Amino acid sequence: MVDIGAKIRSTRLKLGLTQEELAARTELSKGFISQLERNLTSPSIATLVDILEALGTDTAAFFTASDANEKVVFTPDDMFESENGDLRSKICWLVPNAQKNALEPILVSIEPGGSTAEDDPHEGEEFGYVLSGNIILILGSKRLKLKKGDSFCFKPIEPHYIINSSKREAKLVWVATPPSF
Repeated sequence: MVDIGAKIRSTRLKLGLTQEELAARTELSKGFISQLERNLTSPSIATLVDILEALGTDTAAFFTASDANEKVVFTPDDMFESENGDLRSKICWLVPNAQKNALEPILVSIEPGGSTAEDDPHEGEEFGYVLSGNIILILGSKRLKLKKGDSFCFKPIEPHYIINSSKREAKLVWVATPPSF
């Protein structure tokens, strides 16, 4: 049996909507949305259809899709790798189809003297953690040196990329929100 209130709440949160935003999209009150999500009230069929439409789904998908079937663990067999011979770097997408998620984690390997492709400014944030080697993070005109164990976090409002400044391969986990790699 589907817990309608919990599923509406979960779907709303996945979309990054507040109860007020969902209420405004459906011309319902925030109080009604709150009561509905806590199963203190039940919607009419017409109201449920309006809510699901505002959440970008329909009754068939809402009642058949199961979060229990959503893949959570990924093995190397699930991952996709892309190599750029000119830049002497490799990207491994750690979560397949991450474009549907709020964030996109990748594993970046850069040969000595290599770099990632330059990324243009965009919305969101970026985070990285250096697993091995020494890198230089280029943020516009800034050159920031990082070594194994260092991390970075920034709003990508300037062109940015990474250079391997060491004499051995550098590896880092890099996460972008929203997905942009």
